[in-house]
Amino acid sequence: MTEIVTAPTHGAPSAHPSPHQESLMQLPDLVRLVRRSWWLVALVTALGLGVAVVADAVLPPRWVSTAQVYVVVRAGGQLTSNDLVQGSTAANQKVHSYVDIATTDRVLGRVVDDLGLDVSSQELARSVSVESPEDTALLRLSASADTAEGAARIADAVSRTLATVVDEIENVQDDGAVRLEIVQEADVPSAPEAPRPVVDVGLGVLLGLLAGVGLAVLRGVVDTRVRDGAQAAEAVGAPVIASVAFDPDSRRKPLVVHDDPRDPRAESYRSLRTNLRYADVDGRLSSLVVTSPNQSEGKTTVACNLALALADGGARVVLVDADLRRPQVAERMGLEGAAGLTDVLIGRVELDDVLQPWGRSALSVLPSGAVPPNPSELLDSQGMATLLDHLSATFDHVVIDAPPVLPVTDAAVLSTLADGAVMVVAANRTKQNDAVTARATLDRVQGRVLGTVLTMVPTRGPDAAAARGYYDAGPRPTRDPTPAA
Repeated sequence: MTEIVTAPTHGAPSAHPSPHQESLMQLPDLVRLVRRSWWLVALVTALGLGVAVVADAVLPPRWVSTAQVYVVVRAGGQLTSNDLVQGSTAANQKVHSYVDIATTDRVLGRVVDDLGLDVSSQELARSVSVESPEDTALLRLSASADTAEGAARIADAVSRTLATVVDEIENVQDDGAVRLEIVQEADVPSAPEAPRPVVDVGLGVLLGLLAGVGLAVLRGVVDTRVRDGAQAAEAVGAPVIASVAFDPDSRRKPLVVHDDPRDPRAESYRSLRTNLRYADVDGRLSSLVVTSPNQSEGKTTVACNLALALADGGARVVLVDADLRRPQVAERMGLEGAAGLTDVLIGRVELDDVLQPWGRSALSVLPSGAVPPNPSELLDSQGMATLLDHLSATFDHVVIDAPPVLPVTDAAVLSTLADGAVMVVAANRTKQNDAVTARATLDRVQGRVLGTVLTMVPTRGPDAAAARGYYDAGPRPTRDPTPAA
């Protein structure tokens, strides 16, 4: 469930490409999109199969029969080779006119009368098709009907009537030079042209599959939310240093490191603690900002559990709620938050009066206090910088829960005061463009992004992390969930 990665490169963050700069979709991307929307592909494929089956069951059979006629151009007297060539050319030219004549009222009206059909010549024209193969003097007349015998009768009748009409049009003299010869009479077909169950079902499945894949790709292109660690790392431009599985009960029990230390999510936060140690092997990573592109992506939960994990490791830790617009740390930690950071910054109280110890570890919490009218100004003040310097000198680690980056400038301000920042990105919630923009915002103020934490990772499906495993086994230890006053 957690990725162990090497430390990111020190110094200014390098430029990272937008996830949308790729002009062509690679095969692995296509496969990933199809896997994520496998249910959509299966649904549309099943729909195509169902349509084919229903159509075959409902539609009446359609029988098709074809007759062929040949256009003959005669010439009197002794024929030379030039005469034969000219006659062949004339036949090829005339045959195109006969294609149109075959479906006129003059031809089909007689067919209707001769066969006693209960349709008009216009209706019959929709059941008759005529074509001429290229560079030939042949005409292929096809007719469709509800019965095999009826299709053959109509095709033969059309070919005979067309020959008669052409004779009337072309041969105004007794020695006319043009005639139509029937070279193949219409056969009674042995199988209907439609429906064809095997072919139709196969075609329905194929078209449904192609449509499903197309919709899956379209859904993946339109829906630009971060799905996995690779997309999160690419969008933020920093490696994923922890992946936390989704838990629908996290709102009610957010402090998993304390409440259920054997839970896979608790191990994720311990791995985050370990990976952060590698993020600054040459220096002292004292103060750390935890933020996210937007709200409701899990940054406060990450900040609280990271502080607990660091304290469990024996370090002296202070958790600072610097989200002065929507503070949540006090509520999550079960503490009184009426007075805190804002009161210290305006000189109303001393730091020691509002700094609250938590539990039995070396963890202290500084709530946000009252929501001020000018959060950005307070956080960008000299008093805030002095306070963080004091906390960094007093504690081993200062974990700062900052507001999200995109709605306000507070997180960008805090990133310039701290040693580094962690960007929290929620799977299936954070949009890739938002993560890219949030990173660019911190880059503009030279904030140092140490890594990415992917939260709300699904425990099932192609995007799921390994959310189960060794830590599911064995009894769960119990701890006193009540923090010290």
